[in-house]
Amino acid sequence: MNLRIFLPELKMSRSTSLLQQMTIFITVVTGGGCAMMYYLMQKNFAKSEYYRLALEELNNNSTAMASLGAPPLKIHNIHLSDRHNRMDHNSAQLKIPVTGSKTGGYLYTSSTRDPLMNRWDLQQVLLKLRDGDNIEIFNKSESQE
Repeated sequence: MNLRIFLPELKMSRSTSLLQQMTIFITVVTGGGCAMMYYLMQKNFAKSEYYRLALEELNNNSTAMASLGAPPLKIHNIHLSDRHNRMDHNSAQLKIPVTGSKTGGYLYTSSTRDPLMNRWDLQQVLLKLRDGDNIEIFNKSESQE
């Protein structure tokens, strides 16, 4: 028997196996990195002043909370690819998914940043329920009149 005939097949199988292991490793590391980035972005939203102010307004509105069946109120992760979610240094618009024991919906918020005070000011907070009802929670232009 000639051993040189079997030797190239052994090398080929080993390099394929090594390539498969590297592919699996890179896939796991990339997936883990993406998951970590997603988690950190959601955490940054939850910490932001414009996000917290909008949720405070929702929690203080008894009509909206009763319509949702809250408490308990569950706040879900923001859909990062949704076109309603836009932020820059001077303005923020969010669409926050919320649910209670009765129903759920989206909390639409709009805020602007006061450059002198370096604080966020809510402009509008609107709850759109799944059944189509809209509950205006806060509107700065109406509250100033």
